[in-house]
This record gives sequence, structure tokens and C-alpha cells, in this order.
Amino acid sequence: MGTLIEDQLPPKTISSDHLVKAFSKRINTIWSDHLVKVFPKRINRRKSRGYIEIVIKKVRSFLLYKDCEFVLPSMILKDCDTTSSFQTQFWETHNVNLLHIESRPSKREATYEFMVECESTAENFRKASEDIKKTSSYFQIISRNYRENKNAVPWFPGKIKDLDRFANQILSYGSELDADHPGFTDPVYRERRKYFADIAYNYKHGQPIPRIEYTDIEVKTWGTVFKNLTKLYKTHACEEHNRVFPLLVENCGYREDNIPQLQDVSEFLRDCTGFQLRPVAGLLSSRDFLAGLAFRVFHSTQYIRHPSKPLYTPEPDICHELLGHVPLFCDPKFAQFSQEIGLASLGAPDDYIEKLATCYWFTIEFGLCRQNGELKAFGAGLLSSIGELEYCLSDKPEVREFEPEKTCLQKYPITEFQPVYYVADSFEEAKRKLIQFASTIPRQFAVRYNPYTQSTEILDSRPQIHNLVNDITNEMQVLQDALLKL
Repeated sequence: MGTLIEDQLPPKTISSDHLVKAFSKRINTIWSDHLVKVFPKRINRRKSRGYIEIVIKKVRSFLLYKDCEFVLPSMILKDCDTTSSFQTQFWETHNVNLLHIESRPSKREATYEFMVECESTAENFRKASEDIKKTSSYFQIISRNYRENKNAVPWFPGKIKDLDRFANQILSYGSELDADHPGFTDPVYRERRKYFADIAYNYKHGQPIPRIEYTDIEVKTWGTVFKNLTKLYKTHACEEHNRVFPLLVENCGYREDNIPQLQDVSEFLRDCTGFQLRPVAGLLSSRDFLAGLAFRVFHSTQYIRHPSKPLYTPEPDICHELLGHVPLFCDPKFAQFSQEIGLASLGAPDDYIEKLATCYWFTIEFGLCRQNGELKAFGAGLLSSIGELEYCLSDKPEVREFEPEKTCLQKYPITEFQPVYYVADSFEEAKRKLIQFASTIPRQFAVRYNPYTQSTEILDSRPQIHNLVNDITNEMQVLQDALLKL
């Protein structure tokens, strides 16, 4: 029937078997008319899968469909008895496949949660869901295929390890190159790209990032980029970048004759701001990439551009990641600004994902800031491009104030220098504006990141809000004590 995982159940509570039977009986009653079969079997990718969270008086259950057709992370059933079990009947008569169950304390009420993984056809699941909703005081759907259900919220990761679910769903590049890519006709380079892609495909959260023995040609390519860019940083890069860069040289092996290892850089980043790197084979969708930022995870490539064009790349490569992105992720204020974009994206509609991705493009990738009366570059796309780093501070492009509600509508090219750049007075100011913009996103809940559990929390109930207020009150007490000691 699936595996039940007990999660910190307090002493002298009802047994896990008892909880499962109670949950099973209630679901059996509701889904029996809709051909819901619960039995582990080979997964059919055409079937729907998702999450469901149910509270049955003293039990809350959470049903997960990976790559979900439907996800129902929350419903509160009004009544339930504790006899019988649905396993046999589901096996005989129904068409929803139960894959996994685990229990945990609920954060919304003084109850227990189950996480249940299963699958079914979309139509059967829809009908069963409608009946469950009739007997529920709380009900919500979260789904990968949310476009097929107007009441669904787009799926997003709840735990940092959930990033494993989409890390390999790249949109382009990876080991397959477009015909106009500089390395398209180079079999040695293509084989090397496959090597890097395989590392990313096999990586799972919590593992150390494999160390790479870069070739002499790759190191030479890196050296060319490194030497030319570092000449410009003092006059063109923002203060935050220039303050951190020497620390990367000292601690992570940033130098002309050495390509730093992602694992070393990730450990340094984690010590600075809690950000960490994760290898990726190519470009992710905007929704998936931004979701990583919500957990302070940056999906980073390990491969390097083709040596025939060391000063050009049609895609992000390790030069872009390590020279452009990493130094700013070491800055606490910039890291928080980046995470806010990620948190704003969780569960957001498609049109707002596009708007947030555009704000990301004009800030984290191609942003400018004012420092000491001058414009400086902080965007990674600028800090990793010799030509555009010089161009962006010239009098050729147009420069506008960063206003998310306007910036998010600006169209932009991806294969040429930007005709328009946006400038922020500070990362704090940019973050404030972004949070204000995020409040306009049509979501029926707020999202909070819990750094202790590295998970996201949906805030949509009074108990959760009350707990958050208590946390803030405790933090304010720490602040007050600190001020009194100054």
C-alpha cells in the first residue's frame, strides 16, 4: 500500500496503523464511486499524480503526485470512523494508485498530517476530488498540470530536496547543442558536454558536487576570460562585487590558471549567506529556476564555452556563474533580494512568472546601481561579458529607474547587448519595491521560507500566522536586548 513514515509522533498517541485505517476508510467511502484504486504499480506517465493533504479529526493527510496532474495539499474532513481499510477494495475496484504514505504533525491545527503519494487518471481524480471537497472544510489543489484545472495552484517545491524533481528538466543546451553553437561541429567538445550533463543528471541534493579535472584547453579559455574581466572590475563593478572578489581568490582558488570547483565555492557561499550551488546541465524553465532561489539554491553549470570564441557564449557557462553571479550571492542584502524573487514565484500564475523572470533579467542578470554618484554594474550578465560591461556604462544605452511594475513589461533581446538597463539605488530599495510588487500577485496564500528545515511554508490559516507573530516577537526581543547593551 505504500510506506508510512512516522514523524515525531508524541507519546501516548493513537498508533500509526490506526491513523492509516481511519484515513483509508474515509477516502474509500468518498472515492468508491469513482474507480479509485490504491496499489503500487508501474507508473504510467499519462496518468495524473499530485499532492493531497487531509485532516480527519486527529489526522491530516497529504497526497503527493510527482510531476503532478493534480495536487491537493490540504483538506479537512468533517468526520471519520476508525474501522476497516481501503486497501483490498481499492485493489479490486478502483483506478487511483497509492504509492507512499508518511505522517507528520500539522502546522494548521493540533492534528496529524499524512503525506500520501498516488496517481490516477485526470477525470477519475477530478470526480473524486469534487466529492471530497463537499465534505471538507479546507481544500486546495496544487498541480504541475495546473492549466487543466482552474482551481489549481501551480506546483512548487516544499522542501529543498524537492528541487531534485525538476533539476533535469532542462529546456535547451545540456549535451545537445544548436546548429549555430560554436561547438556544434566539434566532437571532442560535444563529448565533454555530455560528461558535464551526466554529472548534473545524476546529482541529488545533499551530495557533494563532483570535482572536475578541467583540461588545459578549458583552463586556458577560463584564463582568457578571467584576465580580461578582472581588468575592468575596479572601475565598472559595484562595491559589493569588488569587496568579495579578493576573498574568492583567497578561499576558492579564483585565479587565471585555475577553474574553481563548484563544491569549494558552494561551501564558501553557504558560510557567507546560506546560498549554495547545484550543478545543472542546461537552461531550466523560469518557474523552476526561480523556485531554486526561494531555497537559496543557484543552479550552476560546470561546463565552459567553446575555446574558439573565449569572449562569447550563447548560454550560461562556468565563467558566467563564478565570475558574474557568485560574488554578489556572497552579499547578504543581494542574497535576500534574490531569494525574494524566488519566493514571489512560488505558486504564481504564468503571466506573473514571466513578469518576475523579466525583473530577474534586468536586475540579477543585467542590473545597474548608483554608488557615490556613479553607475556601476551588479548584473551577472554584465560582470561576465567584457564587451557589455564596457557598453552598459557608456552613453549608448538607455537607463531607467527600476520600478518592478514597469520593468516587468519591458521586452529584451538575448543575443545582443541590451538597449535598456534599469538602475537601483540599493539592493535594499530594490528588495522593498519587489516585495511590494509581489503583494499584487494573485495568490490565496503567503509563502515563507523556514531556514531551520529548509522548507517553504504556505501561510493560509490563523494558527500559522499566530506562530509567525510569535517568531517575530522573539526576534524583536533579541533586537531589544542587543540595543540595550550598546
